[in-house]
Parts: sequence; C-alpha cells; structure tokens
Amino acid sequence: MKHVTIYTDGACSGNPGPGGWGAILRFGRHERELSGGDAHTTNNRMELSAVISALELLTEPCEVSLFSDSKYVIDGISKGWAASWRRKGWKKSDGKPALNPDLWEKLLNLCDRHTVTFNWVKGHNDNPGNERCDELARNAINDVRGK
Repeated sequence: MKHVTIYTDGACSGNPGPGGWGAILRFGRHERELSGGDAHTTNNRMELSAVISALELLTEPCEVSLFSDSKYVIDGISKGWAASWRRKGWKKSDGKPALNPDLWEKLLNLCDRHTVTFNWVKGHNDNPGNERCDELARNAINDVRGK
C-alpha cells in the first residue's frame, strides 16, 4: 500500500462567514497543493472539507498520515465521535443533532477506504506543512470574496 502524507487546514473570516481550506499531499518526491472555499460557511466545515478533498484525490487505497490543527476533526474520528453519531442517526449523546453530518459521512466512508492515522499539530507553531495550508486557506477566503 502506498504511503501518503497529508497536511490540512481550514479558516473562516467570521464564523459563519467566508471560508477557505488548504491541503498538501506528499508521496515520495511528489507534492500537490489544493485549496477551495465557500462564501458562507463555518471553520469546522472548512477543516472537514480540507481533509475530505485531499483524501478524495487518492485513486487507490493508501496508508495515510494526516496532520491537522483541528481538534474537531482529529477527535471526531480518533475518539469515535463521528462513528457514534452516525450509529445514532446523527445524534450526539445528549440527543442534540450532530453538526455537519454530510461531511462526516463522506469522511467516515473515506476512512473505510484508506488506512488513515490522524495526527494533531499545534496551529501557528512553525510547522511548515500546517503554515502552508493556513496560507492556502486564507488565500481561498480572498478568492471567494473576489479580492
């Protein structure tokens, strides 16, 4: 199985507001950057979108080391929250609806296809992959604003 390293980040100007995401995929000596955004979204949707978009680019099952500064994404998968929400019909343990079920569903399905290890990195702490993804996400915000 091929091993791919992925860095992701999401950002929002206002929450909700215009948002952007960035991702970097590395395989051997190859590297690909991607980004996108939405004119009206939330930070958590952008964090999830970055991870999903990166994983969707993989054309075959891969072993993935994913790095993100989003506790929402990392804990949602690593602590089993998203899988539990899905089993309960997208309800949290307190009975309230889970947020972003459309994106969590996509991510859980991608995690079934790939072997993903989720790693949390501290944001804005001189991690080159995270810093570059933050820059890509912020540029995407400007793009959706038309600047």
